[in-house]
Amino acid sequence: MWLTDLKIVLPDRVMERGAVNIEDGRIAEIVEGDMRGRGLSAIGLTLVPGVIDLHGDMLERDIEPRPNALFPVDMSLYELDKRLAGAGITTAFAAVAFAWHQKDLRTQKKATEIIRVINQKRDQLMVDFRVHARFEIVNPETASILEGLLVEKLVDLVSLMDHTPGQGQYSNVERYIEFMVKWLGIPRDLLENNAKEQMAERMQEVAETPRNWEIAAEVCRIAREYQIPLASHDDDKPGKVDQMHSLGVTISEFPVTLEAANYARQQGMHIIMGAPNAYRGESNTGNLSAMEAIRAGVVDILATDYYPASMLQTAFKLARDGIMPLYKSMKLVAENPAAAVGLDDRGRIAVGLNADLVLVEEAPDHPRIRAVLRNGHPVYWDAHMARLSQLTTQVQA
Repeated sequence: MWLTDLKIVLPDRVMERGAVNIEDGRIAEIVEGDMRGRGLSAIGLTLVPGVIDLHGDMLERDIEPRPNALFPVDMSLYELDKRLAGAGITTAFAAVAFAWHQKDLRTQKKATEIIRVINQKRDQLMVDFRVHARFEIVNPETASILEGLLVEKLVDLVSLMDHTPGQGQYSNVERYIEFMVKWLGIPRDLLENNAKEQMAERMQEVAETPRNWEIAAEVCRIAREYQIPLASHDDDKPGKVDQMHSLGVTISEFPVTLEAANYARQQGMHIIMGAPNAYRGESNTGNLSAMEAIRAGVVDILATDYYPASMLQTAFKLARDGIMPLYKSMKLVAENPAAAVGLDDRGRIAVGLNADLVLVEEAPDHPRIRAVLRNGHPVYWDAHMARLSQLTTQVQA
């Protein structure tokens, strides 16, 4: 199948007019110039590689959109699959967290159920869904849980979390209170009247107490044994980055300070920041601005975090605002995520790679996704593409 008359975003430049031939689910040819009369003429559209998201929290929220309002995992997965495909995401690592607070959704049993359903339904989905398992380092059951999942080949990426108040993104007592109100449903008055002073004292104590890294070390050893990429979450200081790096962690997710991000970059680690943070220009929790980090040159990957549409929108916004050319901003959402987790068959528009492709109609404000292909097969195709197909057929008849 030929797609012609396109602007094509290649790894090192933007081809203003060209064509791509797809055969057996892969990119077979890329030709520069006018190929009118062959295949589907997609004039006016821009072709970019399919987006690869390494950290999306949406599935857990779709399963439980309101506290204690649970929906079936498979139904939630099918619905999220449609949303991701429509947002240009062709590979998605669903983040599944194990017991970092007492909500039912993140118990061992529920998290394992979610992971099993993802793996059972993968062949029925439009997007290539994978599992990003997130483990709290203070949970003594972490290592045994992980090993069981890896034996069954159910996990594709592992990250270490530490949500203990007093460090990371909760080093500030006000920020931690805000988190407990929003996500745990604890009344603000109760926290501020009865617990604020005690929390501040406890947080100071945590900040001054050396961390026990035995659980984290065992988790990393197991992940390395099974050749699973490792990430750390909410790094806040160079010392924390050093500790993670020494355990074999290669990805720093959402560092909360520029100092930590800079240091992780110096260690050769990949740096992930949230695309919603970058698009809005600020963190919704008051931590490091992703845009500030991008301008400082320390970010090489963006992730959906909680809002799928932000990925491609941010890539185009970075180009529109003159921060970097489009072929470089697309690396943040496609080529670099693929490289970070060893997916060498996707992430770029290049001969021989999977035909995971997105056709975008550019606009002065918000570009619109018109079609998405995964392995050369349309998984999203709107009315604009239907009209182009009909017009092409009439012209060639």
